[in-house]
Parts: sequence; C-alpha cells; structure tokens
Amino acid sequence: MSVRASGPSRSDLVADTALALLAERGMRGLTHRAVDEAAALPQGSTSNLARTRQALLELAVRRLADREARVLALHEMPDPAAGTGSLADALALADALALAAHRALTNNRALTLARYELALEATRRPELRAFFDATGARFRDQLTALVAGMGSTDPARHTLSLIAWADGLMFSCVAGSFGADTPSLEEVRAGLRELLEGMLGR
Repeated sequence: MSVRASGPSRSDLVADTALALLAERGMRGLTHRAVDEAAALPQGSTSNLARTRQALLELAVRRLADREARVLALHEMPDPAAGTGSLADALALADALALAAHRALTNNRALTLARYELALEATRRPELRAFFDATGARFRDQLTALVAGMGSTDPARHTLSLIAWADGLMFSCVAGSFGADTPSLEEVRAGLRELLEGMLGR
C-alpha cells in the first residue's frame, strides 16, 4: 500500500494545510499557491480542487467542522433524552463541555485560532457566513436539547450564554490578553459548573 493511500485524501490535505496557514499567517497568508507549497503539492493542485477563493474557504470550513466535531466529541455529551433535570445532569454537562473547551485550548489551539480567522472573514462574506453558521448548527441544536432536558426555563437564551462563555474563554486564552494563561481542566470545569448552576437554579 502506498503512503498516499493510507494518508489523508487530497481534499483533506489541502483543507488541513489551509487551516494551518490561517493559524500561522492569518487570512492574508492563505492563497492557493501557499497551500500548494506548504503541502508539497505540484503547483496548481489547490486551484484544481478549489478554483476560487470562496471555494477554498468553504473547503476549510467543512474540514474545520469535521475536526471540531472530534474535539467537541458530541458522543461524550450526556443524552438529552435521558436527562432528569437533576444537579447530577448539570454537572455531567459541565464536565463534558469543560473537556471539549480544554481540548480546544491545548492540543487544538491552532485549530481554534483558524476558526476565529474564518469567523471574522465570514462577517465580510455573506455567502461564507451562511456556510459557516450551518456547520455549527449540529452542536448548537444538541446543546439546546440538553439544556432544555435539564429544566431550563429559556433553553435558547441559556444555550447562547453557554456558547458565549466558552467562546469568550477560548478567545481570551488563544488570541486575547490571557494568551499566556491557559486555564486547567479543573478551572474550566469550575466556571461551567457555576454558570450552569446559576442558570438552572441548582
């Protein structure tokens, strides 16, 4: 079996390289030629796969969603249908969310940085905005169901608060003024437990 056969597909290789370039060089550093060079591909390979810049960005967003799904590990989240609205349910959700956030802050720091680059670019490209938002719907919908199952009086608002808290923490520690202070898993868990207990009146 060849090395290429056992490795990532050409599409995944291009998308992974694009994400790495976004984290390292920012949006200006992402070009078709730069992807070819960084991925050690023949010149023109990226253009053949994603002819326009929009197509390249969409490819990166799709790959980002796939990789972040593994970071978030939705299968590790509590089962919305099994919720009893107890404190134990809230603590289980806090534990699962804390683990996902801590992964994003540590082993997947560059991926998190690439996500912020794409999110900002989406504010200037309406066609990318819709594509970017759609990729996050699965996690948002599952989290809303979990919060509702725990007895939230306003699941949509509480989901927004949870995501805003986690995003704020990750941005501050990856790209903001707390970049040198990565919190421990226990610290992230403590913050989420406080937030959830306050929301749900536990």
